[in-house]
Amino acid sequence: MNYDQSHWIPVRQRRPLPTFYYHAHFTELLEFVAAHYAHALGPEHRAYLDDFARLPRDAQCLYVRLVNRKGRLFDFRRLRYPELGEIRPIIARLEDGGWVGPPAARHAQDVYGFLTRAELYEILLPRFAGLSRSLKKDALVAFAAANLDAATLAGSLDADRVLVQRRVTETLYLLYLFFGRIRHGLTQFTMRDLGLVQTRDADETFEPRFSDRDEALEHFYFAVRIDALTAAGPADVPALVAEIPQWPATNYPGSAALRDELALELGKRAGQAGMEDAAIACFRRGESARCSERLVRLLLRRGDRSAARSHLERCLEQPRSDEEWLVARDLYDRKFNRKRTSSLTDLLRAADVVELDESGSGAPERAVIEHFQRQGHAAFRSENLLWRTLFGLIFWDELFGTGEALANSPFDFLPAELVQRRFYAERRDRIEARLALVNDPLQLKRELLKTSLRFYGKPNGIFRWRRTMNDAIFALVDHGPATAIRATLRRLAADYPDNRYGYPDLLVIDDAGARFLEVKAEGDQLRRNQLLCIGRLREDGFRADVLRVRWVLDPDQSYVVVDVETTGGRGENHRVTEIGAVKVKDGRIVDRFQTLLNPQRSIPPNISRLTGITPAMVANAPYFADIADEFEAFLDGSIFVAHNVAFDYGFIGREFRRIGRAFRYPKLCTCASMRRLYPGHRSYSLAALCREYAIPLRQHHRALCDAEAAAELLLLINEKRQAA
Repeated sequence: MNYDQSHWIPVRQRRPLPTFYYHAHFTELLEFVAAHYAHALGPEHRAYLDDFARLPRDAQCLYVRLVNRKGRLFDFRRLRYPELGEIRPIIARLEDGGWVGPPAARHAQDVYGFLTRAELYEILLPRFAGLSRSLKKDALVAFAAANLDAATLAGSLDADRVLVQRRVTETLYLLYLFFGRIRHGLTQFTMRDLGLVQTRDADETFEPRFSDRDEALEHFYFAVRIDALTAAGPADVPALVAEIPQWPATNYPGSAALRDELALELGKRAGQAGMEDAAIACFRRGESARCSERLVRLLLRRGDRSAARSHLERCLEQPRSDEEWLVARDLYDRKFNRKRTSSLTDLLRAADVVELDESGSGAPERAVIEHFQRQGHAAFRSENLLWRTLFGLIFWDELFGTGEALANSPFDFLPAELVQRRFYAERRDRIEARLALVNDPLQLKRELLKTSLRFYGKPNGIFRWRRTMNDAIFALVDHGPATAIRATLRRLAADYPDNRYGYPDLLVIDDAGARFLEVKAEGDQLRRNQLLCIGRLREDGFRADVLRVRWVLDPDQSYVVVDVETTGGRGENHRVTEIGAVKVKDGRIVDRFQTLLNPQRSIPPNISRLTGITPAMVANAPYFADIADEFEAFLDGSIFVAHNVAFDYGFIGREFRRIGRAFRYPKLCTCASMRRLYPGHRSYSLAALCREYAIPLRQHHRALCDAEAAAELLLLINEKRQAA
């Protein structure tokens, strides 16, 4: 990667794209689908492939351009594709073949959104003379939808101008067969050709993700509706709810998972719209633990305790998953047995507590690792990566060897057998033979090291390659119970999708062997999948626990309270215009740092009015690169503090990344800390808290003034923490 020295912004070297790259991409996709999914195509899809092949090349190219556009409506007069020449005759050929055409009644809502505000008024004002001329676009669209029938709308449009892409469902289905998810274009192909996305070799053998047309259509049905719900506004929810009675029965695990996702999200949207009956209907159609939980809570809120109890008892007697049983047990105990806390809360409260210096608060897991290392124990970051790496390495030949488990497309690296949960069932003998290696740690480590050296860096869809990845794996192999390791790996082999997440943060090797720890600092919550994973590891024979971290004050710890002024809100395009910082130690301010910065971009007038910082003031100010060393020396050994720390820390971090340097410090937020330690205020803005506690704020929105005010809040925070 090289750098543009004038702005210190990384510039990627990209491969040039040929003129008709998009046509080549679509042709590649169609050929792949025709070769691998003939069994999943209906008559309409075969006709689509035949008709597209008969189109002249320029018409094919224009249709692919439309496929890649956002939205299905377009103004053909605004289409500018120089490589295709005159667009009008090409549009005529597409219209003759049924590939594009004028909008129909069912496109009315899309048309309202497509037309400009002025165009909507042009249609509406002759019919509704009293209509306010100051309505915003959303209000105008809502008025049109409520008062203008589709036929009138169609008659008001310039049919020679506004057209709609047709055969969209067939296009979407072919894309779905290839990608396995709803895609509205071929961006992935473009990213591949630019070198931004890796893919499998084109000459590899691939396995269809669906065994027959029914399976593909069943998945596609729910995937389309999930996609529609994602883009839906409040007015679109009732139509999606009305389809619930027509949802097809699910005969495959993948489509059942999609149905559950749709039921949950649609139920939540219906509940937000006040459609409680519809929300209940949605949650009843889903079979996931989250649907069950939402259903019970909604029934209880409506006062229907009998129905809620009946549902919970069914979940306890015939649970559809471990998670559903856990949810049902917690809800039943709390709502009907008067238990006050959940299993998650119980486990957290029962957890061991370790007190650590708050300088480690920015990286709790790292602080805990250092704590155990000081005690003479080995400790490693583990989470999901440890188990997935061990799983991928030990079964590499079965998963990625020549002629072994196959992927679904060049863009998929996860073997189909894992996705479809049939890896263990189809390869049981070979898997058990590999698992037997766990009984011989020395031989297993040799095998793992050999695989690592041979295939290091090869994309695989299971884990990320890291140079130190084998350190934790070897520690686990040497010190973990062999039966427990085999049981966990066997569970991954049998059901990879449901067991690849949720593993504890750390692996600790102490005097008793391997121990897994889920680290929770103050304010952290234990998630249900983490609780389930801890339970499974314990069942397998591991020690697995939660460890709570309590941060304590070091009287010698220094803090640097920072405030930045910027050219605008969050985002890569905005820059820092001023840094103000004060160093706090032993309960007092001991040093200050302040500088204006040249942001190397314009300062919007509204920002200048807010901060008082004008372009003239920063024209001759230093660049961030000029003061980076001095500022980092000022920060050295301190905790980074700010009011809404994510904002200031994020901007400073991006400035360091622009000059190719890492930036990592422990953080403390005065806003969040004041909320926790001084509850009850209506506002926790810096200005409001300064008024409440009589803290001077003479030049609000100038960096040093705001940093000094936030430093006074820090002293209040530490005062309260010391008293506790």
